[in-house]
Amino acid sequence: MSKIAVIMGSKSDYNVVKSAVEVIKSFGVQTEVRVISAHRTPEEAHDFAKNAAKNGFEVIICAAGKAAHLGGVIAASTTLPVIGLPVKTDMMGGLDSLLSIVQMPSGIPVATVGINAGENAGLLALQILGVKYPEISAKLSDYKKKMKEKINADDAALRCEISQQ
Repeated sequence: MSKIAVIMGSKSDYNVVKSAVEVIKSFGVQTEVRVISAHRTPEEAHDFAKNAAKNGFEVIICAAGKAAHLGGVIAASTTLPVIGLPVKTDMMGGLDSLLSIVQMPSGIPVATVGINAGENAGLLALQILGVKYPEISAKLSDYKKKMKEKINADDAALRCEISQQ
């Protein structure tokens, strides 16, 4: 069974991470959620990353704000795909987090989604797994089909509403 790790630098980031966890679980994929700080618990961060594959993880999502080094610290110690989830901050609205995550040095890639885009982080992790697991890929196709159907229904309803004005 595939497993996705969702790590956040602070418990206060859980509101952002929650939508990632929900979408992952809705696909029937196991997830483990942890609070591990790149700066306050660096030994735990390195240990987690070094043992992630051995512990059954196949993708790691790292949510962090401000300096947002968590994704890079984890990516430096594993060959697993790492997805950075920048968290909105009061100081710069999350731009600080976004720039910290996307500006990784050569050789330490971290895929990055938008600020507070927990659902997209979860979906990207599922898409990565979908390359290996056809059942996840099929569920992603169904998910996208349902999104299309909703938009088409919204379009039809709006056009009907406007034509009656």
